[in-house]
Amino acid sequence: MKKKMSWYFLVMICLGVGIFIISPYVTLDPSKSRIQLNPSFSLHYPLLVTHIFLAFIALITGFVQLIERVRIQYPHMHRSLGRIYFVSVFLSGMIALVITIYADSFVKAMAFLTLGLLWLFTGWKGYRLILKKRYEEHRIWMIRNYAVTLAAITARLIVPVCILAYVSFHGFTLAGGREQMISTILEVNIWIGLLLNLLFAEWLILKKQTNSSPS
Repeated sequence: MKKKMSWYFLVMICLGVGIFIISPYVTLDPSKSRIQLNPSFSLHYPLLVTHIFLAFIALITGFVQLIERVRIQYPHMHRSLGRIYFVSVFLSGMIALVITIYADSFVKAMAFLTLGLLWLFTGWKGYRLILKKRYEEHRIWMIRNYAVTLAAITARLIVPVCILAYVSFHGFTLAGGREQMISTILEVNIWIGLLLNLLFAEWLILKKQTNSSPS
């Protein structure tokens, strides 16, 4: 029961952050974009919105895919949602590679490029393995893929921790002001979020393999 409650709590947090991320884009108003748009690229905003909404679909369907009861008792639903998840990831990932070119800083561009490539690669591995009916390997790669899916969520959640770390290093004078602090944090939080998620995914995989191996 405690494990189930912890799971639901995690789901609610991630969905809440996900809704916070997509909320400015629901109205389709470019002026509300949290990401700086390149005026020379007319498709920047439409592609950005498409990327964000597809990623949100992947976030929701991915949660359901991880529920063991769904996989066992509702295999047809699992397969159908899996197709939706794969399409969302691959389309959103490809769009991410395009809009990365127009990122407002090199560090952000490299972070999103790395995230996009890992998202596509781990998804491709998982897709190929399920076609070959190598279910256990498929599950391992999909854990890694979903860790990348959740990177944007983790990146937002660790911002307060990054602020505390920044203040501890620079003192309360905040060299460069609050804007400089936020700008610096938003340069690195996606890297930290991605790294933490991948480390946690590998820990989960190793734990599962250790528990399932004969003693």
